Amino acid sequence: MNGPALILTVHGTPGPQGSKTRNAAGALYESSAKVKPWREAVKQVAVDALTHDDAWKPLDEPVHLEVVFTLRRPKSHYGTGRNAGVLKGSAPVFPTGKPDLDKLLRSTQDALKDAGVLLDDSVVTATTATKTYVYTGRDALSHPGAVIRVRRLNNPSKESES
Repeated sequence: MNGPALILTVHGTPGPQGSKTRNAAGALYESSAKVKPWREAVKQVAVDALTHDDAWKPLDEPVHLEVVFTLRRPKSHYGTGRNAGVLKGSAPVFPTGKPDLDKLLRSTQDALKDAGVLLDDSVVTATTATKTYVYTGRDALSHPGAVIRVRRLNNPSKESES
């Protein structure tokens, strides 16, 4: 696998895209109010990064997308009173609740397509995705957001030899 074609660090609360809800008039809208701001944040960071690369064209080849989503711990993970701010021993190491990882990926991939990183999200043929809490692991941020790596799976030097 080649080195990353693009590395992005996005700040903001990751928003899942998936379930839709109908309003009284019958129009569909996203169930999560966080999806639109998240997609805009990802798109803006990607567009900003691509403005420095005049030769960039949306990737239309097999891509490996690696994303580490950093989520804020719920207040219930911390003690109260004199233990306020101290993580409880019973607090889980990994976020197993909502948002669903596949729905976070869906919103992120769509934003990368909208920004011109990917020609279509169908070019993503491999993914590595992780949900983590702030400060708890590789690529975990100090606040909610994500570190995104986009890698080309084709090896240009091998393709030119054949």
